[in-house]
Amino acid sequence: MNYFIHTALVVGTFLLMEAVAWATHKYVMHGPLWSWHRSHHKKHPHALERNDLFALVFSAPSILLIVAGFELPEWAFLKYVGFGIMGYGLFYFVFHDIIVHRRIDIPYKAKNKYMKRIMKAHYVHHETHTKEDAEAFGFLYAPKKYEAKEDQTIRRKK
Repeated sequence: MNYFIHTALVVGTFLLMEAVAWATHKYVMHGPLWSWHRSHHKKHPHALERNDLFALVFSAPSILLIVAGFELPEWAFLKYVGFGIMGYGLFYFVFHDIIVHRRIDIPYKAKNKYMKRIMKAHYVHHETHTKEDAEAFGFLYAPKKYEAKEDQTIRRKK
């Protein structure tokens, strides 16, 4: 395999993970596993929440694919798929947990339209505190309807 294919597998998997994350968020987190995800929609004084268990569950396929790709030469391409999943997980952690929810306090203010739009979409998602009636389930993409007005400041929410 060459570098182009390796890179295409990593980037393609990373991008495909947005669809996987959207569907999982909508149909699993706001579905049968709401009992875990509910903790993320309620204010609490704890550093961790039951919703954090999803990070452990979702890291397993990445780890297994990377290990399989290194251990089984005929399946070496799997490690690049695993790296794509891992990259999405890292992006999710930085964007969702650090930038949006400020679980690690950093001085960040959204300045470009893209960041303002995806942050606003996520804040709209959190205005719903129930399993049903939520919207905006993605993390990398948000429709234009979430675009902030010129004078609108994206509020910091925890």
